[in-house]
Amino acid sequence: MTLTISLPRIHIAPGSYLTIPDVSWEDFTTLLAELGEKRHSRLVYYQGLLEIMSPLALHEKPNRLITDIVKTILECQGRDWEDYGSTTLKRPPLAGIEPDTCFYIQNAALMRPTRNLDLSKFPPPDLAIECDLTSKTVIQAYEAIQVPEVWIYADNCLTIYLYSEHGYQDSQQSQIFPDFPLKILIPQLIAKADHIGTRQMLAELKAQLQ
Repeated sequence: MTLTISLPRIHIAPGSYLTIPDVSWEDFTTLLAELGEKRHSRLVYYQGLLEIMSPLALHEKPNRLITDIVKTILECQGRDWEDYGSTTLKRPPLAGIEPDTCFYIQNAALMRPTRNLDLSKFPPPDLAIECDLTSKTVIQAYEAIQVPEVWIYADNCLTIYLYSEHGYQDSQQSQIFPDFPLKILIPQLIAKADHIGTRQMLAELKAQLQ
């Protein structure tokens, strides 16, 4: 396929996405380079299907809150982590995806000095977090990349996907935080932050954990 439209010039309204079929892996990587890193749109590629999404600004808040909650729990547990943010995860030529946030936790020490995330040399992140997504392409891309645990937060609910050789299964419990009822806790903490503020919510969470 030859891309005849200059995609960086296409305007996608916030909260919507554009789907383009029959895109080669080479076209996808070229587009990533053309768009650069300073942009609001996010890309998902899976077996020739490209989706360009433009999240609403409101969707960034739950993402940052969940990220802060994860870091607070890890800190209180004395566990290391490396936050790789929305780094593009690639498994050529099958899939590429830019999570809202991703963490190395079990593999934090291994990834600490790494600046170039090459999944042919390093394991995928231990946890990826997505907020307010409706596209099924997202979980298929993660399955190709084999991220062990994926959280998708939408409509005030948290879905936890755990990866196995059979694909992803919806789980009631996180493998990374098995002692926490996260499907209940995360929505409660986000609602609490909306009520009393993020700083106070995190301070109270830290006090409870200690």
